[in-house]
Amino acid sequence: MPFADVILPLPLNGFFTYSVPEQYRKQLKEGERVLVPFGQKKTYIAIVAKLHDSKPEGYAVKDIFSVLDAQPIVYDTQLRLWQWIADYYMSPVGEVMKAALPSGMKAEEGYRPKTETCVRLTPKFGNEQAQHIALDMLQQNRAHKQYKAFCTFLDICTSQQPVTLAELLNASHASPATIRALVQRGLIETYEVEVGRLNHGGEPHPELIKKLSAAQQEAYNKILFSMLRKSVTLLHGVTASGKTEIYIHIIQREIDQGRQVLYLLPEIALTVQMMERLRRVFGNRLGIYHSRYSDAERVEIWQKQLSAAPYDVILGARSAVFLPFQRLGLVIVDEEHETSYKQQEPMPRYHARSVAIMLASMAAAAEQQRPSVILGTATPSLESYYNARTGKFGLVTLTERHQGIELPEIEVVDIADLQRRKMMSGPFSPLLLSRVREALERGEQAILFQNRRGYAPQVECHQCGWVPHCQHCDVSLTLHRQMNQLTCHYCGYTYQVPTECPACGSHDLRTRGVGTEKIEDQLRDIFSEAHIARMDFDTTRSQGAYERLIGDFSSGRTNLLIGTQMISKGLDFDRVSVVGIINADNMLNQPDFRAYEHAFTMMTQVSGRAGRRNKRGLVILQTRSPQLPVIQQTIHSDYEALYRDLIAERQAFRYPPYSRLIYIFLKHRSEQLTDSAALELASRLRQWFGSRLLGPDKPAVAKVKSLAIRKLVLKVELELSMADVRRYLLLAQQQMMADKRYGTLQIYFDVDPL
Repeated sequence: MPFADVILPLPLNGFFTYSVPEQYRKQLKEGERVLVPFGQKKTYIAIVAKLHDSKPEGYAVKDIFSVLDAQPIVYDTQLRLWQWIADYYMSPVGEVMKAALPSGMKAEEGYRPKTETCVRLTPKFGNEQAQHIALDMLQQNRAHKQYKAFCTFLDICTSQQPVTLAELLNASHASPATIRALVQRGLIETYEVEVGRLNHGGEPHPELIKKLSAAQQEAYNKILFSMLRKSVTLLHGVTASGKTEIYIHIIQREIDQGRQVLYLLPEIALTVQMMERLRRVFGNRLGIYHSRYSDAERVEIWQKQLSAAPYDVILGARSAVFLPFQRLGLVIVDEEHETSYKQQEPMPRYHARSVAIMLASMAAAAEQQRPSVILGTATPSLESYYNARTGKFGLVTLTERHQGIELPEIEVVDIADLQRRKMMSGPFSPLLLSRVREALERGEQAILFQNRRGYAPQVECHQCGWVPHCQHCDVSLTLHRQMNQLTCHYCGYTYQVPTECPACGSHDLRTRGVGTEKIEDQLRDIFSEAHIARMDFDTTRSQGAYERLIGDFSSGRTNLLIGTQMISKGLDFDRVSVVGIINADNMLNQPDFRAYEHAFTMMTQVSGRAGRRNKRGLVILQTRSPQLPVIQQTIHSDYEALYRDLIAERQAFRYPPYSRLIYIFLKHRSEQLTDSAALELASRLRQWFGSRLLGPDKPAVAKVKSLAIRKLVLKVELELSMADVRRYLLLAQQQMMADKRYGTLQIYFDVDPL
């Protein structure tokens, strides 16, 4: 096999062929890394995708410089999954490689294992007689500190366990200079030992798995039966129904049968609580993988998955779908409705739920068994529920909360009416404040939900109406008062807060709207005795911030939590009795055909944080539109009614699940060029797709990072060949990019957008 097709970590389509030098031909395998030249002077680490003996025609083939691995670091299933992602989401396979591999496996300097300095006797003093001579010598030279340190070392030294330098320093109370003196005398020597960065969870304790309730046991049996007939099973269980306990029983069953499990969660924040829960049962059989881990830690988890003793269970966010699995038997996608499973920037813009289903299918095919995927949620995505109702997926429902706790009572407050009567206290209704106060006085906890971070979404001149906007993006700036700056939430650029209006010179600048930071400030004035915390993107940036916030609230060190959608995603707190939704209209009034679906999901999920132990919770839902059907459906937890309403609309207007959507974006610094390119691209595509193509239009935010943006929408019937659709789209893209006018134009695709 003298030639190798490799994947380069570059935004280029297809494979690149290199010649395999004679010395590597017997050892090189598909899935290994190689160092290859590319261009005039650059070298890259590439993955071997295919070995063959077909010499390319028309150009000189360059040699592989070196082979970096003794065994593949990427399995055949992964390579096929990468290619599927590249094809389906219309992304270069090199971009998939970049997303999949930790940085330490793509860089020439590579991953450096963590080491620890240890101490041992030199060969000369390896026997007892020589050690006595050494001690006598130290005494004669009056090296008392060295004598004490050497005696301590001999006491703690065993042949089974290495002695670390830190351990010797602590045990002997010696200084580093004293230890260096013993090294210089030739009595001891230091050496480096590779140590893992991974936390060890201890021994597994399957006896800690709780007995299922009658309802849970019935759901468990139905899931197992469904898994015999369907590749994917949707578990539709109300909040706090005990879905996690069912998962734990199924995971243990898979482990007992020698198979691995991938357990996906949409947010890193959720892995904190779930990790503690799963680690108590599965111990060191559990591995954690997400982007908040250091790159070196992710490399070590990857290597462990390739080892003879891989983790039986991986708990992780969406990037965990890229890990290597040797005997994958089950994938659990918890909170399957979550939009966080969709990767937005950078490419590939994949949906982890879809990738997980394909991964399970490919892994099962390799083992010649049926793939098993469980999608779990209290609020299914419309597409998943449609697939379950039409028989493509299995469907198991769990309609009662664990231990018979009732679903929370939801009281709707018409804030438009209260504002007319001037009864609102800022963004808070009297009912909300009184219920929160009562909960705190009883020693319980409360959560307030507002899906806008910062202090205020806008600053406005009261005299002339001037509003500060980002210089680089088509959005107004958000005030962050704690940092005393205006911030663009699209490009991250920050500005000083003006003291006067640049348009009219007025000093009367006022804030409009309410963010989580302002709510926190106002609540500190209203509930001075409360222990308040805020969970949003601003407070969770630092390492360990998630764990600290969740730990403090779980333990009761804080009793009033304000947050964005982060707090709606499956967190489990025992003492929360009241949940307040500050303004439901922020979610309802979005220019998106999924707005009501997402609003119902978020309101239901955040409501589900209330009353999870021994007592029914209360939710105060503040809105200006209490008459909307989606509000009533939320009050009654009536997902079926929501589904009936929305699925009829989707069918009438040919939206998913009755079609596939592909968004086509064009970006360029020149707005005029972007407009002309969008019109030309639309003209080309309409020759093939006709009325299926909508646009071009300006999206809601039409400029980001100084790039003008235009958008086309393609609705594709399910019966059409997606391979043909992708071929036409890529052809049109290539034709546009071949035009010199559009040399710096960006054209990209978002398949199955959210």
